[in-house]
Amino acid sequence: MLLCHDFMAAGGCGACVVLLSKYDPLHDRVEDCVVSSCLTLLCSVHCCSITTSEGLGNSKDGFHPIHQRLAGFHASQCGFCTPGMCISLFSALVNAEKTDRPEPPTGFSRLRVTEAEKAIAGNLCRCTGYRPIADACKSFAADVDIEDLGLNSFWKKDESKEVKASRLPFYDHKHHISSFPEFLKRETKSGGLLNSKIYPWYSPTSIDELCRLIESYEGEKGVRVKLIGSNTGSGYYKELEDFDKYIDLGHIPELLEIKRDNTGIQFGAGITITEAIESLREESINDVFTEGAEMIFRKIANHLEKIASRFIRNSASLGGNLVMAQRNQFPSDIATIMIAVDSIVDVVTSSSREAITLEKFLKMPPLDSRSVLVSIKIPILKPVCNASSKRKSKLLFETYRAAPRPLGNALAYLNAAFLADVSPCNGYDNVSPCNGYDNFNINKIQLAFGAYGTKHAIRARKVEDFLMGKTMDRNVLFEAIQLIQAAVVPEHGVSNPMYRSSLAAAFLFEFLIPLVEAGTEFQNVVLNGYANSLRNSGPIEKDNGNLFDGINHQSLLLPAREVIGSSREYYPVGEPVEKAGAAIQASGEATYVDDIPSPSNCLYGAFIYSTKPLAKVKGVKFQSASPPNGVAAVISAKDIPKGGLNIGTKTIFGTSRLFVEDLANCVGDCIALVVADSQKHADAASNLAVVDYDLEHLEAPILTVEDAVERSSFFEIIPFLRPQPVGDFSKGMAEADHKIVAAEIQLPSQYYFYMESQAALAVPDEDNCMVIYSSSQCPQYVHSAVARCLGIPEHNVRVVARRVGGGFGGKATKSIAVAAACAVAAYKLGRPVRIYVNRKTDMIMVGGRHPMKITYTVGFKSDGKITALHLDVLIDAGMSEDISPVLPLKIVGSLRKYDWGALSFDTKVCKTNHTSKSAMRGPGEVQGSYIAEAVIEHVASSLSMEVDEVRIRNLHTWSSLSFFYGHSAGEPEEYTLPSIWEKLAQSSSFYRRVEMVKQFNSFHTWQKRGISRVPVVCELKLRPTPGKVAILSDGSVVVEVGGIELGQGLWTKVKQMTAFGLSLIQCAGAEHLMNKVRVVQADTLSLIQGGFTAGSTTSESTCEAVRICCNILVERLTPLKESLQVQDGSVSWETLILKAYAQAVNLSASTYYTPDYASMKYLNYGAAVSEVEVNLLTGETTILQSDIVYDCGQSLNPAVDLGQIEGAFVQGIGFFMLEEYLFDSDGLAIANGTWTYKIPTIDTIPKQLNVEVINSGHHKNRILSSKASGEPPLLLACSVHCATRAAIKEARKQLLSWSGSGSGFDDPDSMFQLSVPATMPVVKELCGFDIVERYLKKRSIAGLVSEKHERMIT
Repeated sequence: MLLCHDFMAAGGCGACVVLLSKYDPLHDRVEDCVVSSCLTLLCSVHCCSITTSEGLGNSKDGFHPIHQRLAGFHASQCGFCTPGMCISLFSALVNAEKTDRPEPPTGFSRLRVTEAEKAIAGNLCRCTGYRPIADACKSFAADVDIEDLGLNSFWKKDESKEVKASRLPFYDHKHHISSFPEFLKRETKSGGLLNSKIYPWYSPTSIDELCRLIESYEGEKGVRVKLIGSNTGSGYYKELEDFDKYIDLGHIPELLEIKRDNTGIQFGAGITITEAIESLREESINDVFTEGAEMIFRKIANHLEKIASRFIRNSASLGGNLVMAQRNQFPSDIATIMIAVDSIVDVVTSSSREAITLEKFLKMPPLDSRSVLVSIKIPILKPVCNASSKRKSKLLFETYRAAPRPLGNALAYLNAAFLADVSPCNGYDNVSPCNGYDNFNINKIQLAFGAYGTKHAIRARKVEDFLMGKTMDRNVLFEAIQLIQAAVVPEHGVSNPMYRSSLAAAFLFEFLIPLVEAGTEFQNVVLNGYANSLRNSGPIEKDNGNLFDGINHQSLLLPAREVIGSSREYYPVGEPVEKAGAAIQASGEATYVDDIPSPSNCLYGAFIYSTKPLAKVKGVKFQSASPPNGVAAVISAKDIPKGGLNIGTKTIFGTSRLFVEDLANCVGDCIALVVADSQKHADAASNLAVVDYDLEHLEAPILTVEDAVERSSFFEIIPFLRPQPVGDFSKGMAEADHKIVAAEIQLPSQYYFYMESQAALAVPDEDNCMVIYSSSQCPQYVHSAVARCLGIPEHNVRVVARRVGGGFGGKATKSIAVAAACAVAAYKLGRPVRIYVNRKTDMIMVGGRHPMKITYTVGFKSDGKITALHLDVLIDAGMSEDISPVLPLKIVGSLRKYDWGALSFDTKVCKTNHTSKSAMRGPGEVQGSYIAEAVIEHVASSLSMEVDEVRIRNLHTWSSLSFFYGHSAGEPEEYTLPSIWEKLAQSSSFYRRVEMVKQFNSFHTWQKRGISRVPVVCELKLRPTPGKVAILSDGSVVVEVGGIELGQGLWTKVKQMTAFGLSLIQCAGAEHLMNKVRVVQADTLSLIQGGFTAGSTTSESTCEAVRICCNILVERLTPLKESLQVQDGSVSWETLILKAYAQAVNLSASTYYTPDYASMKYLNYGAAVSEVEVNLLTGETTILQSDIVYDCGQSLNPAVDLGQIEGAFVQGIGFFMLEEYLFDSDGLAIANGTWTYKIPTIDTIPKQLNVEVINSGHHKNRILSSKASGEPPLLLACSVHCATRAAIKEARKQLLSWSGSGSGFDDPDSMFQLSVPATMPVVKELCGFDIVERYLKKRSIAGLVSEKHERMIT
């Protein structure tokens, strides 16, 4: 049994981390570390103490400063990840206090800024963009510059550092929360172990006892036994069934020892990765080992810190990792590093015990259950003694990994570790001639590679033999690289095989090139970081002192510049107040659907889905003859009640089915719901289900948009949703000087990756009623669909939605089927049924963003002015409409941000045999905006013009804006994009940085930078929304709204608007009304017509509904207030309300706000500049800086809007740069969890993110002049993609200069397609998989020419 049932259960997100405290009676100390509770077995924490975020503080006992600071720094949006963030930070604070660092300033801790940032490096957040979380963490650090911290609710900008520090919630680093109670220490000292007669949990205390236990179980037929080190491996290798017996290895001293002597350092196999890191870094290590050994150990430790995340490293053992690599071919970094340094392992079998090399161990047949890995030893390696050499040889050691995330929490594409013994040349040695001290001889070399798609890590023996004894020059290095590419060959079917092989060459090049081109005396080459010493000794070509990396990695994030404008015109509306509920989100008290206690007799559901794209479903059975453990029923279409309809989704375009009736139309099509007595049993049963398919007499499935066109498989676009062309395309093309015809763009899907999964609880109620608790963005549609599904009146259904742990569109229509399935099961069985959909199932079934194919033809003048653009757009909608018919309008809406002269299009919504796609943050708009930039980039390339110049030539004038957008453009003064464009250029120093980028690129060979500025124009629409405000007898106020709190701060803005609206009564104390306001959960029987919470404008519409209600209440109260003023003078708010109750004044008001047609649509404007640096050896892109200027009208809450802007932008970075939503040929998602789908993390966001929120206030017909902030900023992340393209362009120019004509890079300005997302393999391919070979060829030829020239002079 796990500590929690997390729907990811992979240890990849950090949402469920807790502080695990163990008492060490031998040293009388408590050891504290964060662990992932979804991977931690309950029995393994016997005699341990667990601290959760609520244990730090809560609303009843008082919040901890961590909670208060995260809330005050606006670092919680949906809040689902926030408790995990708090515990990760708390653990870092606790462990920092155990150091002997100097006493910190009052209110701070011994934590350092770099540690504070890394404390949350493994925690995922989909909402905030991480910067405010990092600021909250850094506010505890002793070495923080308080001026570097971002927007918060504690201090004002112009206050002194001392005042600012004093305003932070006080933290006393000497006051510890007791993480380990005294009674538990006594029990631990008594040696308490679990009673194996009660629990199937065994804790041997010696290797001999372990072997006897294992041997005793061999005779028990069918008994499943698991050896437990930490259980973190189950996050990667899923275990569908429980084991019969568990053997805990955590009490065997030999497995937990670390031994040092003059032969090396030996780790017990049970030592955690974190313990190994700490041991390898111990300062006392120098007293035992040589300088070379200390260097090797420290570099191993540095590499180990990039494996997994801190809360996994705290649990995962070295031995467990190596056994997974040996037995299951796990792509281990540890195995690669260890074989490079000749590590030895000690293995015990039932009959023997032997010490063998790790390399041999990995090649052995998979370890059986009778064998145990006892220890791993890293031996001391010493330089080779060479009597003939006049100079002493030195050891050189480096490790490498290329992964989507620099700080770990991602498997590597390839890892490597190299150890070399080198000595300087001095005339001639025994092997090869030398040319003075600029060359080095390789006496010995060990090259290890792993994780590239092979069974296990390898030593590249042929390459080692080739290099042994060679004197390094370019020709030798070139031959070695050719050999390494022949040796490092991924197995068939491995993704990105050429990229992985190119990495092997790149890493070997990076390791050896300093020996070829250092130009330094050997005494400067020290053991500690030899490459840096070589690099710093002189320039390599034009790289000034830093060969491969121009970025300072000391701090993850640089101080950000945040500029907001607040207004007191509608106080407290417009104030940057703290998000409502942020503190209880931080403490873990905020209730999400799965937090609701299960009712008595509750059952749990899991979906059984199709694994075929098109197939008849004949039936479902289980692998075993009897139903799996705990299964109560399998619910399918036949269980829909009489009179009910098989409805799983309901939109304005119609309905789609809940369960397959006969034909499964896609992979992920819902066939049935298995219901069991626990979520674990339900999930296990769904995995054991076997679906009987019939594929005969069926057409081939439609799996591409091209197939859909060929078979005319389209959904109808309603005429009023069909976008209209602008201008005369034929005329525009006739005016063009140049044309690009039929260029293509492919855009992929994107997964929502909400932190809280789809969840629902259905509870049968009296009188044939059903109560649904749903994590939904549209409870109204859930309500209607469930009623129709059950065949009961809508007044018999009640849907409650309090808050949603992230939605991004994925919990709009997609939440309906989850609730409906629960309801059908609960209705049939007469028992409550709940579902918490696991991550894999969700990623397979949910759909995501719409993929599409775009073909464009564009005409343009020689000066870059575009005269006409035509698009053919094929949208993959999947098997049902969902909201797909609105996509064409959305695409064209954001595409019109430039003046195209004339714009025409042919857009088709294709019906395919894929899961139905749905709205995802900025649906259609993000694609349309990207298409516009791709066209601009193509035109600029064709004309060999600067892209920014082409953008400027095609920005709208007020006249062209009105021509393209009609009445949505508003009034001329509302068009703020031109001023934003110039303001951004100044605030970001754009033009100066453009020149700096050019200079950087001219002086750096292995890094290239790019910078790009892009605009956004986004058309938004207000929707009808209900609201209800009631004043209670004590003067407190309760508000109900149709909009759902998703993390976007809707409740906060509603509270502000309520306080403003009621303050117009102008009573004494009315200016403090905000603290009296509570917004309550959505209830579809209490407030109807809630609609969708989507499209960025729900907060505005909801606030307007509330304002109208407040106006009604103020109107009712005004006569009473005036009469009381005549009698008593000043009237307090409380007195007024008491009198109103006494005089039967109606103090409840509701309304249904319907926006005025003339102002219901408006345009949002913004612009961004992004600068990136691309590593040409690995393809890694680092976002150095992004600057955003965004027009929020008159912001309802600048702090909330700032968070929305940053969060959307970072989510956009995910789409454009990182997130690969990969599918197999049938449409089955193979990127289906945190191991394979990588959203942005704190180490992949911009190192510096500057945001200015413009309060333009030119929108008096809008809701208090406000504008939306939720979705449009996501479109600006395209600037990162465009900057990356600019950097690649520079790399390709350089490659052309090396290769000459005929190399495939003939025209440096030629158009190349940079895919979305621009992942490391994509970028590296465009920079040249063979870039190091080309470089060496170029340098070798240059060397020969120079040598020939010197001979001629002589």
